[in-house]
Amino acid sequence: MSHRPRVVVVDDSAFARTMLSRVLRASGTIDVVATARDGRDALERIAALDPDVITLDLTMPELDGIGVLRALAGRPRPRVLVVSISSIDTDLGVDALALGAADVITKPTALASDRLQELGDELIAKVMAVSREPGPPLTLPLWTRPVRAPAQLIMIGTSTGGPPALTMVMAGLPATLSAPVAVVLHIPYGYTQALAARLDKLTPLHVVEAHDGLALVPGLVVVARGGMHLRVERDGAVLQARLAALPPQPFVPSVNELFRSGAAAVGAGALGVVLTGMGDDGLEGAATIAAAGGSLLTEAASTCVVYGMPRSVYDAGLGAEAVPLDRMAREIARRA
Repeated sequence: MSHRPRVVVVDDSAFARTMLSRVLRASGTIDVVATARDGRDALERIAALDPDVITLDLTMPELDGIGVLRALAGRPRPRVLVVSISSIDTDLGVDALALGAADVITKPTALASDRLQELGDELIAKVMAVSREPGPPLTLPLWTRPVRAPAQLIMIGTSTGGPPALTMVMAGLPATLSAPVAVVLHIPYGYTQALAARLDKLTPLHVVEAHDGLALVPGLVVVARGGMHLRVERDGAVLQARLAALPPQPFVPSVNELFRSGAAAVGAGALGVVLTGMGDDGLEGAATIAAAGGSLLTEAASTCVVYGMPRSVYDAGLGAEAVPLDRMAREIARRA
């Protein structure tokens, strides 16, 4: 974007407001235009200032973060980054993501709020990422390639903006889907079980948090556990989920780890799907899928919250097809 992101910091802790504002201003690339002490104060600031991004605490008096998100429903801006205490706000955090928050960033604890400075790099990167326009729509004709063989394994990777994107995809998948689905999402530890339970209510498929040795069968969606890599291994005719803490990666769980293992397990039967997200996790794994003869879909730039991960795969010349989010479930189902 050509202008500096304009941010409103929303938190009921005066200390947190001060520290978060200081961190963002110190970047030299972000303008903090206001702070707000609760949800009602935040909505007044948003109406007056029209910021690009707000950082949002969830547990506040008067009107909490969930109330703010409901009030903002349907608006393209501001983008919302939740800054929460995971041990307290996990369920609220999942609710916030379902209501359209782009991402969740975890505070250390309420008692260690002086450590908010440690969030600096992550917070700055995500503010910059969600405040950028994704770019022009891609012009590749869609659905022009014949499906060579039904997918045996569907693997989905996503990051910033991922929970709302996953919600739309899962809600659109049919009960008759003939391949299991494995999902890796970059999200703080402790959120994936609650997210899986929420997704399970929105789709005719069965959605669970992955556990080691779980058999992957048609009709099942497994969501990688926060802090653990999710891999797929073949045991005879059965596909199984395997969890591992190593090898270390910039992201744990890693989309690359899932994609590489899935390509090894099913070869040309692998379908890799990359939705909105920062960075390029999934690129190396997508190359492995392509080399094995599998297929790749990326979310189109026009619907991404952050066109980072999909761009890296699409631009790599691996034969990925770009699909708008509202048509992604239909295209996945066609290939399975």
